[in-house]
Amino acid sequence: MDTPLTTIAVVGLGTMGTGIAEVLARAGREVIGIDVSEAAARKAVASLEASTARAVLRERITEQERHDVLARFRTFTDLQAAAEAELVIEVVPETYEIKQQVFRELDAVVSPAAILATGTNALSVTRLAAESQHPERVLGLHFFNPAPAMKLVEVVSSVLTAPPAVESVTRLARELGKEPVAVGDRPGFVADGLLFGYLNQAAAMYEANYASREDIDAAMKLGCGLPMGPLALLDLIGIDTARTVLEAMYSASHDRLHAPAPVLGQLSEAGLTGRKAGRGFYTYDSPGGQDVVPDALTPTGSAGGAAGREVSSVGVAGSGTMASGIAEVFAKAGYAVVLAARSQEKADTAKARIAKSLGRSVAKGRLTEEARDETLDRITAAGSLDSFADVDLAIEAVAEDLEIKRQLFQTLDKVCKPGAVLATTTSSLPVVAVARVTSRPEDVIGMHFFNPAPAMKLVEVVRTVLTADDVHATVREVCVKVRKHPVDCGDRAGFIVNALLFPYLNNAIKMVEEHYATLDDIDAAMKLGGGYPMGPFELLDVVGLDVSLAIEKVLHSEFRDPGLAPAPLLEHLVAAGCLGRKTGRGFREYARR
Repeated sequence: MDTPLTTIAVVGLGTMGTGIAEVLARAGREVIGIDVSEAAARKAVASLEASTARAVLRERITEQERHDVLARFRTFTDLQAAAEAELVIEVVPETYEIKQQVFRELDAVVSPAAILATGTNALSVTRLAAESQHPERVLGLHFFNPAPAMKLVEVVSSVLTAPPAVESVTRLARELGKEPVAVGDRPGFVADGLLFGYLNQAAAMYEANYASREDIDAAMKLGCGLPMGPLALLDLIGIDTARTVLEAMYSASHDRLHAPAPVLGQLSEAGLTGRKAGRGFYTYDSPGGQDVVPDALTPTGSAGGAAGREVSSVGVAGSGTMASGIAEVFAKAGYAVVLAARSQEKADTAKARIAKSLGRSVAKGRLTEEARDETLDRITAAGSLDSFADVDLAIEAVAEDLEIKRQLFQTLDKVCKPGAVLATTTSSLPVVAVARVTSRPEDVIGMHFFNPAPAMKLVEVVRTVLTADDVHATVREVCVKVRKHPVDCGDRAGFIVNALLFPYLNNAIKMVEEHYATLDDIDAAMKLGGGYPMGPFELLDVVGLDVSLAIEKVLHSEFRDPGLAPAPLLEHLVAAGCLGRKTGRGFREYARR
């Protein structure tokens, strides 16, 4: 097992197998591609020819290098061709029966020193190893799609795997230019173990008609910086594949968050498995196509419904980062803004923060000095909410405390003129609870901006059962005018983004609690394997562990799901005052500024 892995067989030449073969051939390995389908083998060769031709055109490789890569890739339809391989990677369909048959046949073909790797992301490596005459040489080697582009490789050991085998494939992964992460044998491993729970919750959210597929996907892309929305990603992965992974995860965890959403089964049974079928959550131009085409569920784009109210002046209550950011957004868009705080001094400080922000934009050439001055002139700093008497839209951005918000809305109810829209920026509290303390709950709505407000495009528009149609229309129109993307959601804990984001973060903490993986490996797995801009522990430390715990508690209280109970480790860190970057220590330690 310590011999260099120079000749490698890939069994199964679908999309993933072809991608792995390309990675290996480009890295100088002799690659034996095996598939029972001659058509699949021909398609794999054609794919490698096309990708290397593109590389030549882009001057990434020479014509001679392309010739050498193609010469290193040979295809066969019989497993006997794997006899000379030092490593065999199977990427056949995700069922025990098929994979176990491949392992049994390979035992009779390859040398006793050869390593056998499964590309599974859902099945038990231990169970597959048990079918082999030499279970010590069986491990998991989980690449991510598309294999040539994605850096992460999960190296999965069972209790039977010999350490030298793990060392050999880990060294190979590094030589391929990949980032190997060592993990134990449990369904989903690290990346998919966290990813598929999140995808499942998104599917359940859609199934409950809480939000449209477009709004769910837009919310997670714009609110979290993800490369794809969860429902589009399910279509890409394959809805049937996702269901298989979740079934395996649920059988191991018995966590309701992993119990496949019924809609996944319904779509799978109907053959609507995503892009490969031409239809899943979305409809595509053809089977295997990438372009979404309109269907019966596609928004028409027409205004429809009630007309919005006229808004020319906006009041923002608060003096923190979010309040000043929202005031900046509206002033930049041409609105007259009143920025009110508990004192004139706090209001002036908040306006000074806006001036500093605008100054940075000027320095970077994004804003002219004239535009900066005009924007600041539109903002009036005030030390009392009495200054909101004439605003058309009042937005509160004060502390995330229900009693504080209720008191503020009682004041807004007295101060603001009839017909003014009253909005809360809460990220987790019930909007109707603040609406009910006013004499006009029909005028109250949620406008959840994301931090930093000037940069983040998303606004969750939270309508209660009492919100008037024209108030909803007003806020959507205003969001568009200030160049934000509004998504509609109902008044329940977490709305879209936090309801999907924080259970994922909580599950990452549980992985560390269970000593399944390290902070660094989990962060690396989600950035490299999931395309996340930040790993979960990086994000938790930025958000603040106290804030994260508060949101987890609200979600658990509302949905009563045991899987949403805050991880004890999170509670312990908060109790110890380790709140993240703001205190210099959270999951990691930070240099004091």
